[in-house]
Amino acid sequence: MSLIIAYMGKKGCVMAADKRKIAYFGDKEELDTLESELYNGTIQTDDEFLQRAEELNVSVKITDGASKLLEIGEIIRGEVSSKGTFQTKRRRIYGTTNGFQLVELLGSQTQSRKAGNNGIIIFGNKYAKRLAQKLLSSKWNASQNLTTMREVFEEVLSEVSSKTPTVGDTFDILTKHPTYSETTAQLNLNKTIDHDIKLLARFRQDLIEKLVQQNLEIEMSYKIIDNGDIGRVVDIDGDELKVQLNDKTQAVDENWKQVVAPGQIVVMYSESDNVKLKDKVIIKDEKLCLKKDKSPLKCDVILCTL
Repeated sequence: MSLIIAYMGKKGCVMAADKRKIAYFGDKEELDTLESELYNGTIQTDDEFLQRAEELNVSVKITDGASKLLEIGEIIRGEVSSKGTFQTKRRRIYGTTNGFQLVELLGSQTQSRKAGNNGIIIFGNKYAKRLAQKLLSSKWNASQNLTTMREVFEEVLSEVSSKTPTVGDTFDILTKHPTYSETTAQLNLNKTIDHDIKLLARFRQDLIEKLVQQNLEIEMSYKIIDNGDIGRVVDIDGDELKVQLNDKTQAVDENWKQVVAPGQIVVMYSESDNVKLKDKVIIKDEKLCLKKDKSPLKCDVILCTL
């Protein structure tokens, strides 16, 4: 759902991209029908797209705020991506004066990497690419300066966006023109890309760890005891009580790590002067208390079922 146009050569690098992102949900067969009509040019406007999606009972969300270009020092990166069931596929172009590299990633693993020195590269679906190539051929002049190239790219994006809803009508356009030879360009590209992919791998690992933690928190939240038996008082020292947990109760800390296993002792505190050995401890309506008189108790752990 993207269109990226990039020029790399001795004058520098110009890269332009729309900012559209489309998410849709529905029956696979209906989704395939909608995508086919999008990519062959049958659907040409946003209104037609939304109407056809409604006819096919497909839920659609269109946004035009997705930045697909990034400046990394003297290099511009453009990216299009598609999410699969388990991994995200990314196609990236890194460009600068006298050099570019095309990188394909699955997750954070490099699937292919190709280098070049100059040229015009277009990322997008077949229909949008075909339109862009035709427009560029009529507008392009090798003698153009970078400022004129920016204007041409914006014109092309604007015209393509009017003919397919896969391309939005708001754009980012970036320019870089450092003094790089072909050799220097590739050296800087290699260094930048290697670092960028490492950052992606680190980001994905952090994300996985956060998701694991979130899943753990969700799982443990269902185990927090709102009502039920906890254990019995086995020792009393002033306001400090030692409570032996029953065989179905554990205590965890704020990181959901078990700190007291079933059958072991948890320290609790009571302001009552009527606590006796073997008194039962319960949780009633989310409140920790003695069963016999509902006098409140306090502790520094979270009480959960196994």
